Amino acid sequence: MDTRHFHDVLIIGSGAAGLSLALHLPDSCRVALLSKADLNQGSTYWAQGGMAAVLHNRDTVDSHVADTLQAGAGLCSEQAVEFTVRNSRHCVEWLVEQGVDFDLREDQPQQKKREFHLTMEGGHSHRRIIHAADRTGRAISEVLTEQASAADNIEIFTHRVAVDLVTHDERCQGAYILNQRSGRVELFQARTVVLATGGASKAYLYTSNPDGASGDGIAMAWRAGCRVANLEFNQFHPTCLYHPKAKSFLITEAIRGEGGKLLLPDGQRFMQHFDPRGELAPRDVVARAIDHEMKRLGIDCVFLDISHQPREFLQTHFPTIMSRCAELGIDISAEPIPVVPAAHYTCGGIIVDTNGCTDLDNLYAIGEASSTGLHGANRMASNSLLECIVYAESAAQHIAANLQRIATPNHAPAWDESQVTDSDEDVVISHNWDELRRFMWDYVGIVRTNKRLQRALHRVQLLQSEIAEYYGNYKVSNDLLELRNLAMVAELMIRCAISRKESRGLHYTLDYPDLLAEARDTILYPQTSAAQGEPDTQSA
Repeated sequence: MDTRHFHDVLIIGSGAAGLSLALHLPDSCRVALLSKADLNQGSTYWAQGGMAAVLHNRDTVDSHVADTLQAGAGLCSEQAVEFTVRNSRHCVEWLVEQGVDFDLREDQPQQKKREFHLTMEGGHSHRRIIHAADRTGRAISEVLTEQASAADNIEIFTHRVAVDLVTHDERCQGAYILNQRSGRVELFQARTVVLATGGASKAYLYTSNPDGASGDGIAMAWRAGCRVANLEFNQFHPTCLYHPKAKSFLITEAIRGEGGKLLLPDGQRFMQHFDPRGELAPRDVVARAIDHEMKRLGIDCVFLDISHQPREFLQTHFPTIMSRCAELGIDISAEPIPVVPAAHYTCGGIIVDTNGCTDLDNLYAIGEASSTGLHGANRMASNSLLECIVYAESAAQHIAANLQRIATPNHAPAWDESQVTDSDEDVVISHNWDELRRFMWDYVGIVRTNKRLQRALHRVQLLQSEIAEYYGNYKVSNDLLELRNLAMVAELMIRCAISRKESRGLHYTLDYPDLLAEARDTILYPQTSAAQGEPDTQSA
């Protein structure tokens, strides 16, 4: 059966970026919002720490901009940073209007003008992280989901996995989407398509991300002809809970912002040997320090100690962490938390402008799937939620201003699966998935070398040929689509890493430990790959 859907705007992704954009579009705009699973299952929901914004009278836009530029190791776009930070207060006000209940200061309950409780995180020179305890992402996600569900012009489709974009005459006109419940591929056509699909941290063996972070939007945009940039910069969060039953559970950076200390098994601090800022150094510095100590001592983890804070303080500010640790027999008010680094955020992505426009007409990308220039070589803590909200609004305004000029999409062919069969070889998918994530962790992880990267490139090319053969013979499934996309994005990450002959920000290589005098973006051009057999790389 040929199932077709027609809308003005198709948004693929239901996190903070996709939901915010949908809500910013005019009521007259017919919107389809697609979610990979149930709503509130993506990375936004699990974001603990908060959102950076200039809200205190002692803080300034210039200070936030300077901190972001410093964390980005010379590779940030000053225009993108300035644009994002200047809109931070406005975005907080919008979220409050939607109903997000951020924490207020406890010491001024009678104050007529409410004042938010702001916390500190690594790389920031001021307390500027607005939060809802340690479940800020959940608070934002639930409120925006409720608002979107109540909007008459927004139609929500859950358990839909994107297969590929539909293009015609170098314009995006929709996407083929797998309905996981029916097993059928449906055609969604729209005047405008927005990729809000998140990052690709599931390419790594250890990650803080939920299962859906498989780089789908980045891979689809690349296959459709869009450039990508700076995918060598994969942020590893320094502190993921180390416990066999704690799958992907993050220990927020705000723990260190409130005085948490990193310790070796013998109880000794070590961060002061790596950076004068100690535990409040940027994430790449802290992650490399932990990785160094683990390898030097042959230990499985280090420890994060916040037990000097009163139990009542911890229950108020970190209830989620306290509860989860308690379930595993760890009392954070009396003992340190075992932690390890884990892949956390994809700093590069699809190249966009300040409106979220990609290289393909009528295709936008926002959130972690995009490369706006905000993060540079290292994302500063809590700038990601801010980026989602800021660019969602700017993209929505640009779409609304141009929508009526865009022609109705051409009639596209239905998905053809007449030549494929149901798979009886799913073990191939699980084996390839495991192999990909292991060699990415070992060869393209926190510390890299030329030899490791070349091995990774060789393995991912062999893997992709196997995946292509499988994809051409069997009906698509969620696991197959995610594996196909992850392998594609993994190759792009590896090629970006090979081309960078220096150590900058999150990209650290033993073969080129020094910083080059000039900071250049790594840009991959897909249009060259058809002629030459591989992507063209350019530093710009």
